[in-house]
Amino acid sequence: FLPVLYLGNEEQKARLLPPLANGSLCGFAGTEPGAGSDILSMRTRAVKKGSKYVLNGQKCFITNGSIADLLSVYAYTDPEKRAKGMSLFVVEKGTPGLTYGKNENKMGMRGSINSELIFENLELPPGNRIGEEGDGFPNMMKVLDSSRMFAASQAVGLAQGAIDEAVSYAKQRIQFGKPIAELQAIQFMIADMVAATEAARLLTYQAARHLDQQRKKEISKTCAMAKLIASDTAMRVTTDAVQVMGGYGYMKDFPVERMMRDAKLIQIYTGTNQIMRLVAARGILGD
Repeated sequence: FLPVLYLGNEEQKARLLPPLANGSLCGFAGTEPGAGSDILSMRTRAVKKGSKYVLNGQKCFITNGSIADLLSVYAYTDPEKRAKGMSLFVVEKGTPGLTYGKNENKMGMRGSINSELIFENLELPPGNRIGEEGDGFPNMMKVLDSSRMFAASQAVGLAQGAIDEAVSYAKQRIQFGKPIAELQAIQFMIADMVAATEAARLLTYQAARHLDQQRKKEISKTCAMAKLIASDTAMRVTTDAVQVMGGYGYMKDFPVERMMRDAKLIQIYTGTNQIMRLVAARGILGD
């Protein structure tokens, strides 16, 4: 629950983090139907009324949305200030005013639930605001940096899994009187798959190192580049693994078709790869 870890006070950390460490689920609620890459277009509002905040709005594609015990919800407390008017709130499951729309029917990553969230006059005490009013946007950017490194790690793991499947298959599959692993066309494909994955792995390690060392001038750029390269690599490697395995690779009896579908989402979530190029370019050239 990175938003609380990064921005919460000691009381909030003591109250909210132990349940998560014990297995409670959380969700990061930023994306809206009209605010994906352009997150400042969000329409969710938190209006101060007396001692409480009243939350209204809608979120979409939220991982763990309908099953999360805790949701970190970004909303405008002062829309006219744009980035400086966004704040962060924690919403607990069962809070009156929280309802759920559909669970998405995704192409890949089908092991996780992604849901619509609807907030209708949901009342929150001041203790559920994480940080000060207006701290939400920089907190979101910090969380996304870490999330992009995690996504890069996920992509490297998918690529490695696809390589393992393709190599095992190539050593066993006999065509033209010998294992297809002895055919130069297959050898070249697998060599390219491994080389690209190892390069992505090293860039992901670099992003993790910059996060651990808090090299603030490097973090956003390196995490964006790691997510970009690793997810593009995973998409290419999983597709090539299907090709190495031919018709069997296309069948649901083998895992590589699922890996290919899963890899596609990593090119999209935590910021599309087109946005990753913008983030990297700004880090290299300056804002």
